[in-house]
Amino acid sequence: MRQNATSLNTQLNGLTIEEIGDEHIGTSYDTPLKADAFDMDDELKMNLIEDKFREIMEIMGLDLTDDSLSGTPRRVAKMYIKEIFSGLNPANKPKVALFDNKYKYDEMLVEKDITFYSNCEHHFVPIIGKAHVAYISNGQVIGLSKINRIVDYYAKRPQVQERLTVQIANELKEILGTEDVAVVIDAEHLCVSSRGVKDVNSSTVTAQFHGRFKEESTRNEFLGYIHHKK
Repeated sequence: MRQNATSLNTQLNGLTIEEIGDEHIGTSYDTPLKADAFDMDDELKMNLIEDKFREIMEIMGLDLTDDSLSGTPRRVAKMYIKEIFSGLNPANKPKVALFDNKYKYDEMLVEKDITFYSNCEHHFVPIIGKAHVAYISNGQVIGLSKINRIVDYYAKRPQVQERLTVQIANELKEILGTEDVAVVIDAEHLCVSSRGVKDVNSSTVTAQFHGRFKEESTRNEFLGYIHHKK
């Protein structure tokens, strides 16, 4: 992951930092990371976050001598590094093995309704949604659970939905050695439903279609599968 590999800043002329956040605009195709992002080990990061979060709670006026709150700074630090933002660390990237397509299956393979939990990078509140992924084998396949793990890996970082969609699609193209990949994500953003406009009924849909999925018939077949009710 490279910092500022492809910047979108040229499209944001005239917007303030506050407006970028309120409009949930992503400014880079790659996750923005410092060059020294992994110089510290996880334990040191958790210790530092614990201290900082304790300070935040104290500024808010919370009594950290209370039994319910005393362990919260450590719990939050561990949650950030080991759980909800663990996808920032390349060491946690799922290992994927390829298998020969011995069945000679040459139609699309669809994994739909993959539930994921991410967090908006503008407000650090949850994004909850489902990913629908498809590919057409060019001779090799991956285990179905690995698709779920790839979605989970890229979701577990501060995100914008457009970037998450692109990252999943690009990862699958690279692993499978094919352009024939499609990703659709439908998600609820709590930064929209629990604050700001407080719209609890809307969801956001993003899509990436590559290779044969750019053809209308192939794309419509995929969309038909994901909209089919069980």
